[in-house]
Amino acid sequence: MRKLMEEHVQLASVVQVLPQIFSVHEVFSHILQLLHGQHLLEAHVELMMVEQLRDDILSQLHLRGLSDAQATVLSYFSGLQDLNESLAKQLWDIVGSSLQLVREDPVLFVTAVRIIEREEKIDDTLLLEATFLPPGRPKGWRQKFYQVLQDTITGARFHAPRMDAEGPGLAKHLAALQKDIVSELRVVKDLMVQCVPAHYNILSLCTATYHQALTSHLQEILREDLDKQGLFLLLEWALRVYHSPEMMGHPDLLPEVDVSALDPLMSSELVDQTERRYVMKVKASMFEWMQRTLEVEFKEWFKEEEPETDHQGFFQSALPAIVMQMLNENIQVASLITNSLQQKIYNMALEELEAFLGRLREALAQCGKEHQQDRAVPKYYISHLLAVLNNNLALSNFVSSLHPDTACREVPGSLQAALDRMQKKATQLLLEELLLDLQPLCLQLLSRKWLSGSQLVGSMCEVIDKYAKDFSRVRKPVFTLLLAESELLVVNQYLRALLQRKMVCKSREERGQLCHRLLQDATQLRELFCGLGLDRGQQSLEAVFALRELIYLKDPALLSLEVLGFITKYPDVSDEHISTLLDIRGDVSKEVRHVVLEMMAQHPQALPEGYRPIFSTILVPVQEQPFCLRKGKCA
Repeated sequence: MRKLMEEHVQLASVVQVLPQIFSVHEVFSHILQLLHGQHLLEAHVELMMVEQLRDDILSQLHLRGLSDAQATVLSYFSGLQDLNESLAKQLWDIVGSSLQLVREDPVLFVTAVRIIEREEKIDDTLLLEATFLPPGRPKGWRQKFYQVLQDTITGARFHAPRMDAEGPGLAKHLAALQKDIVSELRVVKDLMVQCVPAHYNILSLCTATYHQALTSHLQEILREDLDKQGLFLLLEWALRVYHSPEMMGHPDLLPEVDVSALDPLMSSELVDQTERRYVMKVKASMFEWMQRTLEVEFKEWFKEEEPETDHQGFFQSALPAIVMQMLNENIQVASLITNSLQQKIYNMALEELEAFLGRLREALAQCGKEHQQDRAVPKYYISHLLAVLNNNLALSNFVSSLHPDTACREVPGSLQAALDRMQKKATQLLLEELLLDLQPLCLQLLSRKWLSGSQLVGSMCEVIDKYAKDFSRVRKPVFTLLLAESELLVVNQYLRALLQRKMVCKSREERGQLCHRLLQDATQLRELFCGLGLDRGQQSLEAVFALRELIYLKDPALLSLEVLGFITKYPDVSDEHISTLLDIRGDVSKEVRHVVLEMMAQHPQALPEGYRPIFSTILVPVQEQPFCLRKGKCA
């Protein structure tokens, strides 16, 4: 009886649900009509009822182990899968248009969220309580909601066809991204947040999605061969614009939108790599610009007109201003991005300036060679050399102000060396010009005409004074240098004439005559250079006075003591120089000569730091017939 009763109860239950079972396909058709009419909530309610009916039957069959019957039920309810897929498609279409719908028709979006939440609760209940998990469960529609929303955000603009990755094209693209992201995050913050449960954290989700999509998108753009403008735009946008009040720091988004907790939009490694790419592009551009500037400068040297002058009358050209503006602008532009980029550009700029000075020096040397072949070309050769010196001084003063840190204004050693080499080359070419005009006069030194009191040194002074007037068109530090180098050149040529002509005095009177001439010449030259602004302490003419004292010394026995003082003051003087001076005296015995030379050997001299060599460049010729003051046999 108990068994019959159980079967009767089961049969009664089956009989009770038979009308529902028989009406399933009719319900399917109704649900489909509701879906087509976008009556999603009603369609979902009926869909859940049919699913519940199916799941109850399957659960009972599962408990009794009737697997064959389960297959029959699944086949009977097979239309449920198509309906679920149709409903899901509509839901994901709605979620894909959510940013537009929450502004225009939020009801449809809210409906979709309600359906998703119903399904999520059913999933949670079945996972926690049911011993039997129906087919198609868990649906995981909430997670699918997140995925569809993220795909919508990333697919709308970050997977767009490739845009022009350079210059204006990239700038427009980044500006559009900035505008759209801010606009859409406003919609999420002000509207979408109200349409979904709080635990969705929809604003944080969208913010993180935009951030991650941008990270990948920027990396994709950086795979292109961007020009320097494109690289700069990308760095500026990622490191400055993105966090600024114009974008993620916009007042309408704060404080809810906060990207500070997310990873950087560009990693430090990527930033460093991009900065280095930018530096290389700027370097190539800088080299090209400097090369054009150099070519223009070289042509200027050969024009039939003097270089321009500043308000004080100093010669100059546009070269320093062009170079300084280019370097300074690039360093200042880099400061808008990061300190590290500014430092990289600064280091590169100094390297390029150093290389440029080397090329400028080579061009100057080439100009000098052409001038040697024809001194009439360039016409204003000296004036342009003076302009080069003024330009070099302007560049030197400018470099110290380039460093971003005002406390670090020292010129790097290698660059200072390049500036010094440039100045030395221009100075050398000027001195070569002076020497060419002085040489005809220097060849007449130590001649009878010179000894008899001709105005030879007076003519030399006129040449020097003419050059000094030209030198006055250069700024004072270099002007003083040119005077000092000119004076050293004159002293060197004067001593060279004295030591290489090997004149020999035959008597005390002749020595007196020679010393008188030396005194007059040295005094005249000293007064000239003092009048030009070169202090005695900066002059080398004292060597001529000291040498005169050696020749004028009346007692040869005291020569060793005098020579010791002489070589102490002028440590670059050699045995050959002293031996020639003893020859010029004409009264030094072999014994005295031996004593003097032996004394020099016992007192070797080291060149002190900062000493300006005077004698080391004067080569004493090999023994040859000396020139005599008188007719007759020479000593």
